[in-house]
Amino acid sequence: MSETIETPTTQFLAAHGVAYTMHDYEYVSDPGKIGLHAAAGIGIDNEKVFKTLMVEIDKKQVVCAVIPVHQKMNLKKVATLFGGKNARMLGAEKAEALTGFQVGGISPFGSRTQVPVVFEKSALKQDIMYINGGGRGLVVGLAPADAVKCVNGQTADLTVEPAA
Repeated sequence: MSETIETPTTQFLAAHGVAYTMHDYEYVSDPGKIGLHAAAGIGIDNEKVFKTLMVEIDKKQVVCAVIPVHQKMNLKKVATLFGGKNARMLGAEKAEALTGFQVGGISPFGSRTQVPVVFEKSALKQDIMYINGGGRGLVVGLAPADAVKCVNGQTADLTVEPAA
């Protein structure tokens, strides 16, 4: 655990009076599995570790969706939540330009451009949630209610139902 690393995320959380812990791990670039590597790297169960996904709705609105690392996002649910018909993942280049973070290090906190943030509702079941800390290989742990409140976020069902 490293408390001394400062990122736009930690600056944002501190400015909003949010208590957090910083954890670092060895970043592995493995598309689709970065969050799983993060969970393993910090030794925390998958359902407590969340990934940040940048989504474009109807090619006009960008939102940030935060879901558990082991689950898949339901793009239709995200589009509907924001009054749209279609949603797709924002391309890496656009996501990096918009947030100021590198893909694999995007955080909902301290982004260059603030966009609406929605958290998978299961986050509220956790005592502490772990989410990207603003750099590859960095994760912050914080209370889910604080995470939602500091970005004026919302919670909703965002994930694909597991196969029976």
